[in-house]
Parts: sequence; C-alpha cells; structure tokens
Amino acid sequence: MAAGGELKLLGLWTSPFVIRVRLMLNLNGLSYEYVEEDVKNKSELLLGSNPVHKKVPVLLHDGKPICESQVIVQYIDEVFGAAGHPIFPADPYERATARFWAAYVDDKVGSAWRAMLFAQDIEEKVEGAKHAIAAMETLEGALRDCSKGNDYFGGDMAGLVDIVLGGYLGWFNVFEKMIGIRVLDAERTPLLAAWADRFRALDAARGILLEDVDQVLDFLKAFFA
Repeated sequence: MAAGGELKLLGLWTSPFVIRVRLMLNLNGLSYEYVEEDVKNKSELLLGSNPVHKKVPVLLHDGKPICESQVIVQYIDEVFGAAGHPIFPADPYERATARFWAAYVDDKVGSAWRAMLFAQDIEEKVEGAKHAIAAMETLEGALRDCSKGNDYFGGDMAGLVDIVLGGYLGWFNVFEKMIGIRVLDAERTPLLAAWADRFRALDAARGILLEDVDQVLDFLKAFFA
C-alpha cells in the first residue's frame, strides 16, 4: 500500500493508548486531524468506525478505520515507516522480542493502570501500584537486554516497546499524587528512569505526554462524577 492519504485520529487526550498512536504519528512526521471524543457521549463516527469495541483510538486512513492501539502503531509502521521512523529491527528474532515486550507492557503495566485508575478501594489501588512496580523492575532488565547499551528499547531510536510504554509515562506522576506511591523510581530502576527522561525530551512527545497532574485529576473528578 502506498504511503499518503488523509489521516484522522479519534481519541481521548488522557488515554495512554491514544497517546502512543500520537507518538507514532509524530515520530513519522505525519500530519493528521485529531478529533477529541466525549467517551460518555460517543460520536456516530466512533461507533460506526469501531462497532466491535466502541472505543478510542481509531485511526481513519482515507476514511478506512484501523482499531486497537498496537495494531494502529504497527499499521503506521507498515505504511509509513520505511520513509519515516521504522520501529522494528531488521532481525526477525529481535522483532519477535519487541512484540513480546510490547505485549508484556499492556498485560502487566496496563492491568495495573486499570486497577489504580478504576478500583474503588484504596487497597486495590495500592495493590495495582505494587504490580506496576514489579512490572517496571522486569522491564528494567528488558531495557538492558534490548537496548544493547543504547538509549532505547529499540536501540539508538525509539521502537515499538518505547512507544507502547511511553504512553503510560505521564500517568505515573498522576498515580503518585493519587496513591502516594512512586511507580517509576530511579533507585529501583535507574535505567528506566533515565530512559523516561530521554523519552519525554523527544520532539515527538512534546505536548502529548500528560504533564499537568492537576489538570488530569480535575478531568478524572469530572469523569467519575
């Protein structure tokens, strides 16, 4: 499929899954229309574009919908990555390894994120934070192995795992204020802490990662009201 065409992203500014798609679009230098969805009053465009899950993100490429964030990220790579920012190494084993760790992030960090965000009981939120910390400690070793001494999971440039994990970064500061537990700690995981600083400094991340904790907390207060 030739690169090009009109891109429109249906999203929610706080969603780590939307954030990763925006990161991928920016890393590839792609212009796109961003449409903020009211997920309590979903648009007909969203419902028609993702009738199975009825959720963001949805990327519309020349009107054709692509759903599920990791699927979207890999779609962008397949269509635009050769001329933009490829996120997979050339070696098939290393590509499989990247897919494994990206799935691990959404399985372990993602489930902990949901517990910290949606659990009603503070003990359940704290338990979610503990699971997140355990996952980050495992990812510290993965970063050491995958980076081979370079700056990112993807080597000398951000790859699939960096983008998938990067979508959660701003939330760690939110949860620290909500629960009082630091998920990403330089003493526990120094490599990941340094990685996070580098990732936040990327031009592609500017204005997309959640930076204003109080703004997010105000959004959550209204969302759960």
